[in-house]
Amino acid sequence: MRFNTCFPTLAATLSLAFALLMVLTPTTTAFAQPAAVPDAAACQAEEASLERDIDLARSRGQMLRRQQLAEALNAVQARCKAPAPAGSRAARIDKLEQDIRSLRTQLERAEDQLRQLKNESP
Repeated sequence: MRFNTCFPTLAATLSLAFALLMVLTPTTTAFAQPAAVPDAAACQAEEASLERDIDLARSRGQMLRRQQLAEALNAVQARCKAPAPAGSRAARIDKLEQDIRSLRTQLERAEDQLRQLKNESP
């Protein structure tokens, strides 16, 4: 019985950790292409979809899922409202360092949750 309640949380935590690792792994095409200008209609549609998913997760009591969706919504809002990409090398370095700090924080949270799940008595 305990397996049924812990498995979805563990699966979500592991998928978040895997997604973070994929984001942190550089690819040559990601650096070769210029940043795409966000489309206003696509941004609004994505925000609306994420907000619906957040409400659904909240109604089902899926707080970890709700938190992940809220972080994704914040990222979409930041991307869509961001000004044109800065051309200076220093600005790009600062932005990447900020992104790395944010991703490390998220990874630490996921590792803490995994550690707590492992330490719970079955």
